[in-house]
Amino acid sequence: MIGIPHLSKILLLSALVMTASSAVARNAGHSPAAQVGVGAQYDTTHVYMAPDDVDKFAASFLATFGGQSTKQVVATVTPTPSSTTSQLLQTPVGTVSVFGFKTPVPYPFGAERTGYLVTDMDEAIQLAKTSGADVLVAAFPDPIGKDAVIQWPGGVNMQLYWHTTKPSYATFETIPENRVYVSPWRADAFTRSFLQFSHGKVVSNETRALGVEIGRPNETYRRIRIESVFGKMTVFVTDGQLPYPYGLELTGYEVADLKDTVAKATTSGATVLVEPFTSEHRDSAMVQFPGGYIAEIHAPAK
Repeated sequence: MIGIPHLSKILLLSALVMTASSAVARNAGHSPAAQVGVGAQYDTTHVYMAPDDVDKFAASFLATFGGQSTKQVVATVTPTPSSTTSQLLQTPVGTVSVFGFKTPVPYPFGAERTGYLVTDMDEAIQLAKTSGADVLVAAFPDPIGKDAVIQWPGGVNMQLYWHTTKPSYATFETIPENRVYVSPWRADAFTRSFLQFSHGKVVSNETRALGVEIGRPNETYRRIRIESVFGKMTVFVTDGQLPYPYGLELTGYEVADLKDTVAKATTSGATVLVEPFTSEHRDSAMVQFPGGYIAEIHAPAK
């Protein structure tokens, strides 16, 4: 005959097994969040500058990397009244959305670094929220679709966009690198959130990367590299004490020959801010294009 204490233990174990089984069943029936990204060729770096500088910038950028521009239009691309010139510069190594605002830029526009094309705006916003992002600007219509602005842990702003007519762009020859600077206190939260949203993976997590990469050659820092359907991202984990121009560049562009590309940039009006240097099997430099846009350019080290 089973005593009361033993019977209680048996009933408790049975209850635990049933609870675990129910949890497994629920998880088995729960579909993971859908992939909302489309492809790296649909992700653009957002560049804001004075209208008078737009043509000079476009000419220099295309002379440096090749490619072409869409037709420049004047439109309202914010949910509140505003007016800007707008065009895409599409190159084999990355795309930029250029805005030359004729009116003051409404908050918080101008602080977002990139625009990501998504398959469904409602799904993308919900996934961003459950992944830990804040929605700074709720979804609103633009002339060709919808937009929203989100913010990741660490204060990284991005724009999501969706087109009424699905675009079709050629794939890049090399995928550009979204360069994100965050503090040590928010780096892990940012990484977790973005990985959940993008279905991406950490390619490397170097705790002692060479400080020359952030203008501090006698030190080391933490660098996280991520890849996803949205492309490449490098997360620079720093204390924010960065020499100019580090932290101001939004994107890194991979080219076949750094010396040749920098020469094209300077010939077309750009200025070299950081002379070429070598670190982790890549040669890198920083240039500033007419209008103020700062970019990192890199190539495999020779």
